Amino acid sequence: MAHVLVVGSANVDFTVALERLPERGETVTEGTLLVARGGKGANQAVAARRLGAEVRLIGCVGDDASGREVRAALAEEGVGVAGVATAAETATGTALIMVDRAGHNQIGVAPGANRALTVTQVQARAEDFAWAEVVVASCEIPLDCVTAALELARRRGATTILNPAPVPRAPLDRLDLVDYLTPNAGEALRLGGVAGEEAAADALVARGAGTVIVTLGEAGALCRGRAGAHRSPGVKVEAVDTTAAGDAFNGALAVALAERKDLAAVLRFANAAAALACTKRGAQPSLPSRAEVDRVTGR
Repeated sequence: MAHVLVVGSANVDFTVALERLPERGETVTEGTLLVARGGKGANQAVAARRLGAEVRLIGCVGDDASGREVRAALAEEGVGVAGVATAAETATGTALIMVDRAGHNQIGVAPGANRALTVTQVQARAEDFAWAEVVVASCEIPLDCVTAALELARRRGATTILNPAPVPRAPLDRLDLVDYLTPNAGEALRLGGVAGEEAAADALVARGAGTVIVTLGEAGALCRGRAGAHRSPGVKVEAVDTTAAGDAFNGALAVALAERKDLAAVLRFANAAAALACTKRGAQPSLPSRAEVDRVTGR
């Protein structure tokens, strides 16, 4: 069984499905509410777990009902939560999400306890980094915690994935620690500082990232860098909600890399997981099983 360690956020999500997204200053009513769990780190952990990996999460929740609910739900999924700290003085992270009938969304996040995670807490989980084959980090936690996680992973010989979302205000200076950088198209352009997804990916490789995989939504993904230049088409689905599609991609990427699949199979597997996540509402409720992904990829 693949060993995947995720270092990242855990939230409670309040999702309202609407006929259309509101304009500035407008109220759109007659929506329906879904309350579920989310956060990039927790989503990626659950995605990898449902795809067959043994998974552990390092993160932080509040000392509140939401934090206890998040921890219990992760444990019920089979995710190891010994590395999920509790912050006494701040609330569990919360996301407010609006989704239209085409699956497009607008998201606002109050990070709360996710910002309370410390480098000391990350470093205290040294045994998790020694255990992991692949370590996944994202940027809803403090950037120094991300760097510490990548350093520990590199020291232990694990493959590293950095999902640079949301793009942090501070520069990403340690791309040399990243084996696979996974921005979406907009993030790639912002981080690369040049026009065009391929040019942006090449710019990020030049800054030290081993391989850059740019996710392109329904168009699939492109890859540049140490693993070569590749394009992998997307999987056609009827999108209901695109929330957590990127997290499904990253969780699947981690599992496929740990299973030593070739790059074409890795991208096909991750694209399938991301597409399937768009067919259901919510973040973690939408994340597919291994059987569902294998059916799409022809396994």
